[in-house]
Amino acid sequence: MATLRFKALEYATNRQAVPVSRPAEKISDYFGVNVFGKKAMQEYLPADVYKQLSHAIETGSKIDESVAEAVAAGMKSWAMGKGATHYTHWFQPLTGATAEKHDAFFEPDGDKALEKFKGSALVQQEPDASSFPNGGIRNTFEARGYTAWDPSSPAFIIETHSGKTLCIPTIFVSYTGEALDHKTPLLKALAAVDKAAVAVCEYFDRDVTRVSATLGAEQEYFLVDKALFSARPDLIMSGRTVFGHSPAKGQQLEDHYFGSIPPRVHNFMLDFETEVLKLGIPIRTRHNEVAPGQFECAPSFSEINLAIDHNQLLMDVMNRVADRHNLRVLFHEKPFAGINGSGKHNNWSLITNTGKNLLSPGKRPKDNLLFLTFFVNTIMAVYEHADLLRASIASAGNDHRLGANEAPPAIISAFLGSQLSAVLDSLEKDTSLIEKGDNMYLKLGIDKIPEILLDNTDRNRTSPFAFTGNKFEFRAVGSSANSALPMAVLNTIVAAQLEAFKTEVDALIEKGTKKEVAIITVIKEYIKVSKNIRFEGNGYSDEWVEEAAKRGLSNVKTTPVALDAYVSEKSRALFQAHGIFGERELEARHEIYLEEYIKKVQIESRVMGDLAMNHVIPTAVAYQNKLIVNVKGLKDLGLGEEHTQSTLETIKEISTHITAIKTKVDAMTEARKVANNIAHSRERAIAYCDDVKAYFDVIRYHVDKLELLVDDEDWPLVKYRELLFLK
Repeated sequence: MATLRFKALEYATNRQAVPVSRPAEKISDYFGVNVFGKKAMQEYLPADVYKQLSHAIETGSKIDESVAEAVAAGMKSWAMGKGATHYTHWFQPLTGATAEKHDAFFEPDGDKALEKFKGSALVQQEPDASSFPNGGIRNTFEARGYTAWDPSSPAFIIETHSGKTLCIPTIFVSYTGEALDHKTPLLKALAAVDKAAVAVCEYFDRDVTRVSATLGAEQEYFLVDKALFSARPDLIMSGRTVFGHSPAKGQQLEDHYFGSIPPRVHNFMLDFETEVLKLGIPIRTRHNEVAPGQFECAPSFSEINLAIDHNQLLMDVMNRVADRHNLRVLFHEKPFAGINGSGKHNNWSLITNTGKNLLSPGKRPKDNLLFLTFFVNTIMAVYEHADLLRASIASAGNDHRLGANEAPPAIISAFLGSQLSAVLDSLEKDTSLIEKGDNMYLKLGIDKIPEILLDNTDRNRTSPFAFTGNKFEFRAVGSSANSALPMAVLNTIVAAQLEAFKTEVDALIEKGTKKEVAIITVIKEYIKVSKNIRFEGNGYSDEWVEEAAKRGLSNVKTTPVALDAYVSEKSRALFQAHGIFGERELEARHEIYLEEYIKKVQIESRVMGDLAMNHVIPTAVAYQNKLIVNVKGLKDLGLGEEHTQSTLETIKEISTHITAIKTKVDAMTEARKVANNIAHSRERAIAYCDDVKAYFDVIRYHVDKLELLVDDEDWPLVKYRELLFLK
């Protein structure tokens, strides 16, 4: 009997839901209690300091040293009053996870210890830059790097069973100033889109002085029992199952989606929601997703920088809380073959300081032209930089997911809905003279946009970039990803496009064209130019692949090639013009993402070889020997061929699969050795993709066939039916 597997099953089947209690009956009574937000700042900071800090946060201006000292004192008092003994700069290095180094709130003073927290400690720390991915920017002997306070994202307290820690969101840069994190380029991109959007808004409303990009990140994930997880070395090592035959029942009955939430899972959800609500994360939605064992949660919209901090914190809290419930969260994009993968749908919009959503039409024709301006410019930006958007969501995990089971394809396209698309087509084809006044809006059908959107409830799950009423949903982002990267790219390309739009409109106005006419003239041209990026049909179909090729749209299916977009001349010019990335930063990121891909595929290859050679083949041989003994016994009893034939065929079939596995694992190992000797990262990544990864499916095929042949009691790996359905 496969002892580890069956011990794990025994644990899993005997689990009880862990009791959960909330701090108060009403969420409003404890929402944000662990956040040094406006309420706490007003209580713990002098009025003039609070006013100066609020102004600095709103405008992005520099904070004086005296203000930093006062904030540090107030923050320390607040945190220690809640039981915090340590503080840390909380940052997002290019590892994909968050990082922190804890320091105590005290300094030795002779034979005493005094609680201290200076403004300098709030503003800056010095972690080891060479120990994080840096793409060659910092050598081991050049270890210095700096974290610097991001006041626009409030400090918070993390509670664990062992204590409380004050966490201060920060950026992370090298000694020479290059960004070594995800937050730094994101903040620059948000500043760029703010500036460009405000400039365009001045055509319509001069009261607009600030435009904030907002994000609502829907988080999909799988849950498995902790004991079952621990009995699967592939889940432990790579986050996904490299082997596993599909169960008889998967998601084909479509009975899991929005179904009744299992009690253990429900209590886990209540528990982690309580924790994140205390951290000010406005989590509002929970439900079963399409695949068995898959779930989703989603917050309300927030300003993007804060929303991404919240999402990174959310994933960390979910992992910690799951442990209390004897569960493990799987954020991998494709942990199980044959069923839905998981994404992090990024719902993006632009909001003015006057409260206007620029991607939502209004009651007045002028508002609809404002909407159309930002709507069409966004589509144009996606058209111009589709390759960069594709690169921003490229990863080893997402390569398993893109184009399968409701995940968007690798072809970047935009879905608008048939009615709104018809409005753009009509506007494009209208060749009559553009009239002045309200007749202009009526003639172009712009006045009908709000009415159209009210009834435009279609959602295309096969589209990577879809308009969903008052926002664009970037569905192609992977569930384990830090959304800062795709959001930095999206906001940068929209900023660049808005700048180009304003330049063209201003040129027409200078020639004497009426402002509204100039705006519509440029919009009509953009609609025509960007038309190929719009697609309303099934993104999974073979017909779309052919059609996309005819339209000249790229279909980059693998990460190593997709990442080329970061270092193209077009991307270099874009990022450098907007101060997002310098030359070294782009080259470093390209190198980091290639190395990350190589390492992840390498880990999967190694764990696949280990499981195949040390678990699967020995089990298959042992079972085969049982069958051989059975055949010999039948023959000793004088039973003829008709009684042994089927068993002999099974023995031969097992031998065929064992031989194939051994041959392919050996070949994969050799391919890995060859790839490891390739000096250049891009060529090495391509070798891992094309030569090493090419063996994954064929090895899996033979292992999964053995799973059906070998006695269930002998099979060593926890099966899909157990991982997916035991909750």
